[in-house]
Amino acid sequence: MLRSMTGFGTATGLVDSIEFSVEARSVNNRYLKLSLRLPDSLQPLETKIDQIVRKQLQRGSVNLAVRMKVSQADAAYRVNTAALGQYLEQLKPLEVEANPLLRLDIASLLQLPGVCQPPAADELVQRVEEGLLELVGQAIAAMVTMRLTEGQAIVADLLHNVEIIEQNLTAIAAKAKQVVQLYHDRLAERVAELTAKAKLHLDEETLVREVAIYAERSDIAEEISRLTTHLKESRKICDADEPMGRKLDFMAQEMLREANTIASKGGDADIARAVVDIKTAIDRIKEQAANLE
Repeated sequence: MLRSMTGFGTATGLVDSIEFSVEARSVNNRYLKLSLRLPDSLQPLETKIDQIVRKQLQRGSVNLAVRMKVSQADAAYRVNTAALGQYLEQLKPLEVEANPLLRLDIASLLQLPGVCQPPAADELVQRVEEGLLELVGQAIAAMVTMRLTEGQAIVADLLHNVEIIEQNLTAIAAKAKQVVQLYHDRLAERVAELTAKAKLHLDEETLVREVAIYAERSDIAEEISRLTTHLKESRKICDADEPMGRKLDFMAQEMLREANTIASKGGDADIARAVVDIKTAIDRIKEQAANLE
């Protein structure tokens, strides 16, 4: 089933006592463009998250944000007791010899370089990697579901416009069979009128040759056949199980090419009006193709 490029999905969960919230949203783009927003401590997971997204999507501008809320225990800095012990050993003689009233302030000691260390980023990544990647997959899956739902509505609109084109093309094909005969009748009537005034005679062979030239110049059977083939291919695209947005856009361009040729060669007001309706439907198909993955 064809999918839209517009979607939204979220997933939340608790991974090793850490609250995570993943939000994924996507809009139209000719190619796949991924923008990730991760906490600094989770940057090592960027490549793996990128791979998860690219396995699921082929087109669209995707924004994925990961937020985490760490408990106080997990956020607490670690005290490097070895470093603190070294500082105390160096300061102990000063307390006794220099000034018996000198007292060591623990708060000041904790501010010394190397005494307090933040939680190790590698350790955090190892703890949460599996659970967080699963949440990312859930958010992407929810977004894909929305894209599928919208894609179904787009396909329904596409098929409706294909039907409009087919109806008008059928009318054009029927009218095209009458165009040459109508031209023959108008030409014969005009020639008869002019030759009667000038008292001239135009033989039937000359008239037939002129009509034959017009018939060849205004023949649109080939264009009708090609446009019919493009419509059949468009229906197949709408039933495809893989991304077909670019191919459908190409088909719309080809259909527009044939419609323009029919308009220039048709030589009939009814055909011209039908072509206008066809081109309107093709424009709608082209617009919708830009929304499909």
